[in-house]
Amino acid sequence: MSTIAAVIGRILIASIFIAMGAGIISDPARFEQTITSVGMPEGLALPVGAFEVIAGLCIALGLMTRLMAILLFVFVGLVALMFHFRPGSPEALTMLLFDLAIMGGLLMIFAHSQMWWSVDAMRRDRRGERLAREAEERAHAAELRAAHAEGAAEALHPPRDVPRPRRRWW
Repeated sequence: MSTIAAVIGRILIASIFIAMGAGIISDPARFEQTITSVGMPEGLALPVGAFEVIAGLCIALGLMTRLMAILLFVFVGLVALMFHFRPGSPEALTMLLFDLAIMGGLLMIFAHSQMWWSVDAMRRDRRGERLAREAEERAHAAELRAAHAEGAAEALHPPRDVPRPRRRWW
């Protein structure tokens, strides 16, 4: 049951970034006004929107989960400091608390979510299977070499308790 909850939680947090990024990409002019109002340069709307969509999809699919969770954690932290940290504003306080909750969820994803039902987990399992198969192949090759060396040694120096065939002079 906890596996299902972790996967659903990962998808729900990812959906926030996918929806926000798609909104930014669909109306970059509105986002440009927001970022220029805090003194940031223009032209960041499309890169930010693409980052949010791609990182959100990676989190939802479980692809590079830990990396994307940390990148989004830093991103949300910066957004919280630059846009939502305004003491005395109740709306900003609500958004700041929202950002902190998302950051907590991203830390949970970083810590646990890559373990279950994700591309990262499948890659890890396949890697373990591949390493086990390669170890078995190396052990089999070593056994064959040892058997071959034993056979070659017996051919050169047969055991003394085995009777040798007599040579005939005729």
